[in-house]
Amino acid sequence: MKFPIIVVLENIRSAYNVGSFFRTCDGAGAGKLFLTGYTPYPPHSKIPKTALGAIDNIDWEYVPKTADVIKRLKSEGVQVLGVEVKDNAKNYLDFEYKFPVAFIFGNEVNGVDEETLKLCDDIIIIPMHGDKSSLNVAVSGGIILYSAIGTIK
Repeated sequence: MKFPIIVVLENIRSAYNVGSFFRTCDGAGAGKLFLTGYTPYPPHSKIPKTALGAIDNIDWEYVPKTADVIKRLKSEGVQVLGVEVKDNAKNYLDFEYKFPVAFIFGNEVNGVDEETLKLCDDIIIIPMHGDKSSLNVAVSGGIILYSAIGTIK
């Protein structure tokens, strides 16, 4: 089953994180995965280690510029959300998703690019309760995708 959920990975450094996203998108039933910027994409040799065959199960596309993906998605009526640690971000548990929805996940160190965030309809955050300010990007992806699926009516 595919859900009206799209994932956009912007400038992810680790091919292993990309592979994890392929697997998570497959397991969660995401409709599409976009890889942008310098994010590794198949046939990169390290992606299959964590994707475990999911590359063949997910509709994916490499697009160099994240802005091009956002413009395309918005023209198709998709709500575009940045997942980022920002003061103005809204708690993902309290957010009302409008489907179809796209989630943008950014670089493991620098996050989603500021220019990209300006193009988003909103920004959501996973609140942290420990000393660290964020989770691994692939772990964040799993939390957000499964949470969003739970709100589909």
